[in-house]
Amino acid sequence: MHRIAVWLTVLCATLPLCLPAAGQMLVTEACMGACPQGSGTLANQVIVRPAYTLSNNPVTKFADWIAYTVDARNFGPSRTRTWKADPDLPESATLEPEDYRDAAAILKTDRGHQAPLASFAGMESWATTNYLSNITPQASALNQGPWVRLETAVRALATGMGGTVHVVTGPLYERPMPSLPGADEPHVVPSGYFKIVAIGRGRSVVAFTMDQDLDRAADFCATRVPIYELEVRVRLHFFAGREAIGDPAEAFAALGC
Repeated sequence: MHRIAVWLTVLCATLPLCLPAAGQMLVTEACMGACPQGSGTLANQVIVRPAYTLSNNPVTKFADWIAYTVDARNFGPSRTRTWKADPDLPESATLEPEDYRDAAAILKTDRGHQAPLASFAGMESWATTNYLSNITPQASALNQGPWVRLETAVRALATGMGGTVHVVTGPLYERPMPSLPGADEPHVVPSGYFKIVAIGRGRSVVAFTMDQDLDRAADFCATRVPIYELEVRVRLHFFAGREAIGDPAEAFAALGC
């Protein structure tokens, strides 16, 4: 399987897209330029793959952010969900399939994709979306309700516009949550999630946040938040190096809101 997986430290040592120390900046197509930056990300392990770029947090055991592009040319047939620990992360930095044992029955959670499998089912590397670095324990009502409806709206937007839609998604940690009952290592379950949708390479950018307790029937459009508010909440700076990002109105309307 074709895969490009690299550590942030390896990137900085071998490629001209990282700057030293506090000036580190990772640039990938999935990030639409500069990837998200924040004080916590310097300790993370960054992996670049054909389907996505992610920043794995070894403390929470989940990615702080995952950036990807949605292009109708990458859509394909239904694929299986065979969960695997990320082979490019040490065992101490990520979860394994058995850590999710009994989570659905006890916590009513799904293994929720951050970069959705359906957006990459036509790619050779589609199976990398099933690595647990791209998965979090997501409430079933959220995962099967407003979250999947937003993902579906993004794919419809990419199909309709005949181009690519850039997305950055990740977890929120705003209150304590129950741990996975079958996990044998420390981890931190997210209390919610964010998703940023950009069209026209930043011409219009809109952000959403969804709590784990959100009702299955909730309207994802009602979860829109200003991107500057989201940056404060997650302690990340998105689209670094840009003087400005586009007004959210166009992308918001294009998603059917």
